Amino acid sequence: MALKGKDFLGLYNVSADEINEILTTAEAMKEVFTRTVKKIPTLRGKTIVNLFYETSTRTRSSFDIAAKRLSADVISIAKDSSSVMKGESLIDTARTLEVMGVDVVVVRHSAPGAAEFLARKLKASVLNGGDGAHEHPTQALLDMYTIKERIGFFKGLKVVIVGDIMHSRVARSNIWGLTKLGAEVSVVGPATLIPRNIMDLGVKFYTDLDEALAGADVVMILRIQKERQAMGLFPSIREYRKFYCITEERLEKLKKDVLIMHPGPMNRGIEIESSVADSVNSVITEQVTNGVAIRMALLYLLAGRKKENEIIA
Repeated sequence: MALKGKDFLGLYNVSADEINEILTTAEAMKEVFTRTVKKIPTLRGKTIVNLFYETSTRTRSSFDIAAKRLSADVISIAKDSSSVMKGESLIDTARTLEVMGVDVVVVRHSAPGAAEFLARKLKASVLNGGDGAHEHPTQALLDMYTIKERIGFFKGLKVVIVGDIMHSRVARSNIWGLTKLGAEVSVVGPATLIPRNIMDLGVKFYTDLDEALAGADVVMILRIQKERQAMGLFPSIREYRKFYCITEERLEKLKKDVLIMHPGPMNRGIEIESSVADSVNSVITEQVTNGVAIRMALLYLLAGRKKENEIIA
């Protein structure tokens, strides 16, 4: 089968079969990493634009490397160096790029729905690199790929997501993706950082970390943004660390083969202790490597097997 549209905007309406197709394609792409020349001609002649309206190191670099390994021409544009600073709108910037013959626009934006807005206006394919607190589908896919590579299956796995669920696009995309693949997802964090309707997404929620971690196969730790404290959503960094940091002591109580994950960048000593981040259970560096394979897969599926006038979101 193939993806059902010209765009990839999120995991909300994507089927389990489509997710598995992406993961399988990523396996083939990762084989390229073992070659002496880590490059294939698959997207030669195609042009990929990374349009990033938010600061990013990992995601932007990962997309850049992925496109170049597929032999595509790559243009990377950051908000601070674009005509946006002169007042140009998102749609005008994208249309300008499209008339130059762009094939795929990878967009990262602080506004939820920005990627979908572009997709409805442009003939070029649009790939969501993160939109506000809505979705971050490629991060979730690389997380799922890492789990599949290490464990081999999803059905019945107990996955615990720890931290600021309310504002996390990573959490939302992972919840939608993992539940479709049969995993049992739980979320845990301060009550002020858990959406009221979270159970509607088919997950369990806890405010007690140790209770949530019991029997966990995978622990996904979210970065705590310090501005949440300024908003009064939790009393102090010290208190957050006390109740929600994954410490070495907590790790020792978990399964010996539990996977520890983090999308980065990490606040060491706040949401995760350094000894945990660097432990044998940690797959954080593997996540970064797998991010390139996932993004190669999606660029191939969009630019290499493009279908017109359809949206997957």
